[in-house]
Parts: sequence; C-alpha cells; structure tokens
Amino acid sequence: MKSDGPISVLLVQASPLLHRLVSGALRRYRDINVLPGAGDVAELHDRILDHHPDVALFDLALPEAAAAELLRSLRECCRVPIIACSGSSKRETQRALAVIEPGALDIVVKPSGPEPVHRLGQELAQKIRTAVEEARPVPPAQSGKALAAGLSFRAAGVCPHRYLIVIGASTGGTEALRTLLMHMPPDSPTVAIVQHMPALFTRAFAERLNLSSPLQVSEAVAGDRLTAGRAVVARGDTHLAVWRNAHGWVAQYTHQRLVNRHCPSVDELFDSAIKAVGKNAVGILLTGMGHDGAGGLLRLRQAGALTVAQDAESCVVFGMPKVAQQLGAAELTGPPEAIPRLVIQALASRRHHSASAVPSAH
Repeated sequence: MKSDGPISVLLVQASPLLHRLVSGALRRYRDINVLPGAGDVAELHDRILDHHPDVALFDLALPEAAAAELLRSLRECCRVPIIACSGSSKRETQRALAVIEPGALDIVVKPSGPEPVHRLGQELAQKIRTAVEEARPVPPAQSGKALAAGLSFRAAGVCPHRYLIVIGASTGGTEALRTLLMHMPPDSPTVAIVQHMPALFTRAFAERLNLSSPLQVSEAVAGDRLTAGRAVVARGDTHLAVWRNAHGWVAQYTHQRLVNRHCPSVDELFDSAIKAVGKNAVGILLTGMGHDGAGGLLRLRQAGALTVAQDAESCVVFGMPKVAQQLGAAELTGPPEAIPRLVIQALASRRHHSASAVPSAH
C-alpha cells in the first residue's frame, strides 16, 4: 500500500482536452497528482524515468499501431497498473476490451456530453486508489479454446439441466471470467454472469468470451431461455435476475437502482437464484473491490447451494471474495482455471452422498 505522498497518475497519449478534463476532475483529491502527459514512446520513457508514476491512464483515441506500441512499452518498462480511458465509439469499445486482456486493470468512459465533472472525478479516484492500494498485476491472457479436456458434467453423473451457475466479478474479473469459461466443458449447466462494467462494453465483452469458451456466450436478453451449454452476461446498466416459468429458467432484467453502489449487482443475481433455483444453484464469486455478492453468496450457501470463491493468490483485487470467505459464505476456494473441476467434483460428491442416504427397499 502506498504511503509516501500523493498517488502520481501519468496520462498516456491523452489529448489536451482530456488532460484538462482529468486534471480538473481530480483537482479536489489531494492524495492524487496528475503528471504531464506522454504522447509517444520516447516521451513515455522519459516521463516514467522522471516521475515513477503509480498509475497510468491510457487514452484509446489513437491509431491502433501506436496504441499497441505504447502499451507494450508501458508493460515492459514500468509495471504500473493501467486504466483505459475509452470513448463511446464501437472502435474504442472493442479496443478497450482488447487492452484489458493483456494487462489493463479497468475501464473508464470519457464523458461525451455535459456530464458533471465531479462524477468523473469520483469514478477515477476510486479506480486509481484501488489500482495502487489493492490491485495485483493482471495475469497474462491465456490463448486457445476448449481447455476443458477430460471434464464433463454428464460423465461425472451430474445432469447439467438440474443446475444453474451464477457468477459475479468486478475489478480484474474480465480475465478471470475468460479463464474460468475456457475451462468449462461444453455440457455445463447454464451460466449467468454479472461483471461490473459500463453498458457500452458488455455486449462486446460477451462476444469476446464466446471466442474462447466451449460455451455459447452472449449478452443476456430479457426472456432468454437458460439452457445447458449457454452463458449469458448481464447488460451493464440493469440488474439481471433468473426466474423460473413453466418452460424452465429464463433471464429477466428488473430495475436500475444502485445496489451496493452497482448496477448490475451480483447480490441481485445471487438472490434471484435462491428463489428460482434454490439448492441446485452454484454461486461463484471472483476478483473485485468491495463486498457486492458476498452477502448473496452466504445466502446461497444457507439455502443449500454450492458456493465457490476465487482464492487470494489468483485475485487481482481480493475484495469481494475476501469478504465472502470472512462471512463463511464459500464452501470451496480456488483459482479460475480450477473452479470448473472443483464444481464438478463437489456436485458429483453431493449426488453420491444423496443416493447413498436413500434407504434401500427390502
């Protein structure tokens, strides 16, 4: 944790307008100091050597080749947390997600209109402090698809249609989710996901997950039937819930009020799973700041559901899973790549114990 003066923030390839906006938004926070921006690789090296920044804000409004070169240089010469500053264009949205995979910690959306500067300042200050005080380096992205060799729910005697998996994640969760879903077998129960992320990015994020997972991944649409082999990602501006009707489980959006300072909220998804699925739910809580989802995971466990939290060693921010473990909410813990196997083994064990507990007829 940093304790020797203000947090120094370097703006990389920022336009003069963005630099003025960020500097103005953060002026009220005395623990944060915005450094002069860096516009090219040579200047970036000079700024890093001169100032030793604690956090880098990376402006995505620049040519792709220049962005890639600057990012590579930043990762190689200075292992500081990177926060991507994205506009609302499709090009910048896609690039923001591509930047997160190789090492950016989080995304902030640049205002497109007369939005209050203090709102931008609050969001930036929170992300900057988290990056310095709580975050670990983002693990390198794994490549490939269908890494779940040998894993199968059906082969373990677990019917995927009986269960529904709900997952919550925040800071650092994009790569944790990608790793977890890469290791899920194709015959997985349906998966519903809340990742704290602006609404601009959730559809593109789901599409990127779909490229590397054996499951069919998409952004959730109200009324979607939740069937085995599918995963749905909550839209970034409305709470996602799972409901049960005469045809099975469906995805629904409920309201847009903040819960635990988030919309969508992991707790909202988890609590809906208690009502719709009960003991046949599987709750998984991944890396993230704060406590969203910890209480919901505890309530899931109390309802008889299987509950899992990401372990401290693999978390980028050990916040939400830490609170869950302190509450006694997590029955199991492990890194994202191990969680699918842990879930299959635990559900198979439960089925075995349940079957052995049934008295035989004489």
